[in-house]
Amino acid sequence: MHGHADTFRSLHRPGEPFVLPNAWDHASAAALARAGFPAIGTTSLGVASAAGKPDAAGDTRDETLALARGLARLDVPVTVDIESGFGGRPDEVGALAAELASFGIAGVNLEDGRGGALAGIEEQCALLRAVKDAAPSLFLNARTDTWWLSEPPGEQERVDAAFERARAYRDAGADGIFVPGLTDEATIARLARAVPLPLNVLAPRDPSALGGLARAGAARVSTGSLLFRAAVHSAVETARAAASGKGAHPQAPGYSEVGSLADAFLRGL
Repeated sequence: MHGHADTFRSLHRPGEPFVLPNAWDHASAAALARAGFPAIGTTSLGVASAAGKPDAAGDTRDETLALARGLARLDVPVTVDIESGFGGRPDEVGALAAELASFGIAGVNLEDGRGGALAGIEEQCALLRAVKDAAPSLFLNARTDTWWLSEPPGEQERVDAAFERARAYRDAGADGIFVPGLTDEATIARLARAVPLPLNVLAPRDPSALGGLARAGAARVSTGSLLFRAAVHSAVETARAAASGKGAHPQAPGYSEVGSLADAFLRGL
């Protein structure tokens, strides 16, 4: 069970970031693995939206577990977005982490956002400690939403809050720090130096900016919900082209190619 976890941990090399694509179902994950990505993550927005539920509402625990059980059969490490622990107490979040580890999942993201506000630092640290106590092999990526929620509102105060939380989460056992919304390379470099844990940021709007993130010391670049949103957009545009008789369908894999993606999971049965 620890093989994928060890492999996943070794991918985190500050200054040489790997790109983690985030899937929302079995087919998208298998397609990304087949494309050669060394690890796959999940996106809570994609999982929730595909289930007809809101994101970050703590309502997709069952869907996340069912998806994780299948994705663990892939030949690459998988890390799972568990939002803020789906509203559970520390012991419940620890039990969730232990269950994911028992499947062979390599890591989890655990965020400190709570319905538009940040959780208290001690409250979040209790969850982080519970995860590490229950599933020490998991790569625990501690996400802070200081930029995502613009909290606190002042730029320097937000920087200070992110640094404070990153240090506290490190001390609570986090293996990595994730700061979605942070794009300033100078701040990324300062945070990478100040808190010597692998730093995770979101993929930039301009793919050519990836080199700058590497130079700043990022260790992991996640696509987040981007791939799911792009898939929804492509589906709508393709349907419009079919209905209007104008334009061209985008290049898409064939029926049998997509059908064969199930092989990635059948091998694990």
